[in-house]
Amino acid sequence: MTEASFPAPAASDGATSVAQARVLFFEQGADPAGWLAPHISRSWRRSRPMDGGGAFDAAPMPLVRLQERREQAMRLLDCAMPELDSLAEHAVGNGCVVILSDADGLILNEIGSPEFLPKAERFALMPGVDWSEHSRGTNAIGTALAEREALMVLGGEHYLAQNGALGCAAAPILTGRGEVAGVLDISGETMRVNQHALGLVRMAAQQVAHRLMLAGAQGHLLRFHRRPALLGTAREGLVVVEDGRIVAANQAALAMLGNTWEGLLDRHVEPLLGRGWSRLEHHRGLITLPDGQQIAATVERAPQPGRSGLAGTARPVAPVREVDVAADADTDDVLAPLLRQAVRVLDDGLPVLLSGETGSGKDVFARRLHAAGRRSKGPFVAINCAALPEQLIEAELFGYAEGAFTGARKRGTPGRIREAHGGILFLDEIGDMPLLLQSRLLRVLEERSVSALGGGPAVAVDFDLVCASHRDLAAMVVAGTFRNDLLYRVDGYRVALPALRERADRRALITQLFGELGGRAKRLVLTPAALDRLCAHAWPGNVRELCSVLRTLTALAEAGDRIGVEQLPGRIGAGGLPRPPGASASASTPVSTPVSDLAAQPLAPLADMARDAFDRTLAQCGGQVAEAAALLGVHRSTVYRHLAARRGGG
Repeated sequence: MTEASFPAPAASDGATSVAQARVLFFEQGADPAGWLAPHISRSWRRSRPMDGGGAFDAAPMPLVRLQERREQAMRLLDCAMPELDSLAEHAVGNGCVVILSDADGLILNEIGSPEFLPKAERFALMPGVDWSEHSRGTNAIGTALAEREALMVLGGEHYLAQNGALGCAAAPILTGRGEVAGVLDISGETMRVNQHALGLVRMAAQQVAHRLMLAGAQGHLLRFHRRPALLGTAREGLVVVEDGRIVAANQAALAMLGNTWEGLLDRHVEPLLGRGWSRLEHHRGLITLPDGQQIAATVERAPQPGRSGLAGTARPVAPVREVDVAADADTDDVLAPLLRQAVRVLDDGLPVLLSGETGSGKDVFARRLHAAGRRSKGPFVAINCAALPEQLIEAELFGYAEGAFTGARKRGTPGRIREAHGGILFLDEIGDMPLLLQSRLLRVLEERSVSALGGGPAVAVDFDLVCASHRDLAAMVVAGTFRNDLLYRVDGYRVALPALRERADRRALITQLFGELGGRAKRLVLTPAALDRLCAHAWPGNVRELCSVLRTLTALAEAGDRIGVEQLPGRIGAGGLPRPPGASASASTPVSTPVSDLAAQPLAPLADMARDAFDRTLAQCGGQVAEAAALLGVHRSTVYRHLAARRGGG
């Protein structure tokens, strides 16, 4: 295609200008510059290797692969969740969806209008689909990645004609070293996306970038702003200093210092920020910059790496004082003895079985096992047996040869068990594995070799095995739904992780998580009454539910707020913790049924049980989606999809 130069239009409405630009570019080979916004014309030229703006089909990647990508982007997902939730309110009210992608343009999460979600799927706007420019041509996600700025792509500005009914606004999320961590996007029908949506997504991306810097900081963290009241907000400048050198800075810091990442990173701090910066540790004051400008600042010592409370515990703290999470909590990991014993067993070649209720942190404990054991440098391959459709799990686990079934990839795939060679295979919710596949897995564990679906030679594999389940596997053996011989193969050493309501360190753990999940960054204070109420809650969703509630609290709070009982969700404290054995029961005491008893009861179809659970929880929460999602231990988008299905008669 040869390029020609055409004069820009004198005056024209946007749709006509874009339509003319498409004729010039796709039919005549002309440069569309002047007819389009500069970022659109640049993107069209970058997208030119694609086939003329025609249709392009993109199926989402397998769920297991998507889960791996989500695990790789776990910090981004955690830091973005409050903004996804807040943007969802705008999206639902305007018939749009909010999307988070990783640095490669792969959609990780999507939430929004139940009415538009089915349309979004028709456009392949769904988790597991690559929306980089390389895969989808000009679009807001991919073009924001390429241009490194917030932008809109409306209607015919999309390179692929099949996306011409979409309007999208996106903003990149930048790390403290100027690298792109991901993209936040609002998408809907073209008329629904405007400058207001662009402004919302730009501010949300700045908030996520702010949290990312705080979450990853090590050494000393310098916060500053010309206006002292803005310290502790997403508009403050952040600079991370390690061993006297600047290792990270956010965009607000660059703007206030009149510098760039190239000019700041890895430079010694004193010539750039003066000598007095370190004297402000843990209190506020003024810093005089080399140009004479004075700014309000404070210096904090960033948390040490690896001190996360998601699977560990903390030393109890006094219950009589308010919890100020601006200071780091000194923590001990009381699960460490369990971890040490499990590592010794696993390193000796025996399998480890993790038991515990849903949300109690079994997956986190498994990763800690991998990190502490002899195979820490090998792969960690996690497979959620409950999340894979029964017709896919065999191919995912054992792999398949070319042509093994309709839709199989050319040249086949090795399977997840072979990918675990030299590392750890983690089978989460193994109690949900179909009986037929239990037999195949047993044979692999006995022979230490795996054969692909559709034929081919057996391949030797060497891995350590960690399994997890919230079910009573012994009761399942009695019921005939789990193989007795497989149970003996996976239950070499059992680690029973306690439910949150059973943990004596709840108070310290809640305090620590509150700080890690946003409270420390916003200098929030949790009152004793609120902490007592959180400690007394039964937490049926365990740590997962607790994290969801704490994220919501910190997202809704303003910097420096005191969070009292009145800010807690209405259900918190409605039911207390179970009484100790022998104590008298009361109407407020939750009654639980042993798993072994449940196994003997006739079960309704899983889909019906799920629908009933969603309906009951929504009714209990008065229709409040956020509260229902937290109680169920799922994301809001899952509840919105349930509501959409209900309205559609599903």
